[in-house]
Amino acid sequence: MASFNFGESALIGELYATALTRAGFPVDRQLRLGAREVVQPALHQGLVDLVPEYLGSALAFAAPGEPPVRDPMEARELLAAAYETHHISVLQHAPGQNRNGFVVTRATAEEHGLRALSDLIPVAAQLTFGGPAECPQRPLCLAGLEEVYELEFAAVEALDSGGPLTLAALGSGRVDVALLFTTNGALAGEELVLLEDDRGLQPAENVVPVLRTAITSAYGKEVVEVVERVTARLDEPTLVDLNRRLDRGEDHAAVASGWLAAHGLG
Repeated sequence: MASFNFGESALIGELYATALTRAGFPVDRQLRLGAREVVQPALHQGLVDLVPEYLGSALAFAAPGEPPVRDPMEARELLAAAYETHHISVLQHAPGQNRNGFVVTRATAEEHGLRALSDLIPVAAQLTFGGPAECPQRPLCLAGLEEVYELEFAAVEALDSGGPLTLAALGSGRVDVALLFTTNGALAGEELVLLEDDRGLQPAENVVPVLRTAITSAYGKEVVEVVERVTARLDEPTLVDLNRRLDRGEDHAAVASGWLAAHGLG
């Protein structure tokens, strides 16, 4: 069981790992393994077996050049086709999604009249952008902002993946625009403004577990059933609430265990 190196991914990975363990399956956790550039090759090579993915980002990585797909069913079909030669199954996706969002403080929004990403065009050259280290190469991150919105920032700061370093950098004014995930609990407050993606850069980003077919062959369809029972409960309010609990400093294993018990999932 692997996940990406940010809190929500690790928590969803723990949800799956705990549910599978309680169902009697042996699970080795490799949570927060790294960015997609690390995790996806590990999945292809059979070094890890199960990963909680996000439809659009996974498709952009697996099939470069595909235009953004906003319908989750279509995105899932395309991802399944891309993964088929690697013997990886794409399971049912969750109702909830977590997209890349680009955020400014309310003060910055008011100073520059920012409501949508296209409003950054005349002022980006005065602003500093903050995001994860891999953001400049990602088509749904800085590379996409440059191509779709023609944005060129004065400077780019390497931070974490929408976590505490990013929030601190925004709050201190070290960066003016930053990547946060749209299920980040901080967006529920009044201090930050999520800029509208008015040119449609971001695709459907529903949570979707991907599983090596060798695991289904070895352990049977019950593995899939256990995972998909968890996935079906992951709507956006649930993701936001789980992220808020992580932000309060709660242990991700305890959060996962309690949530599964509360929903009769283990």
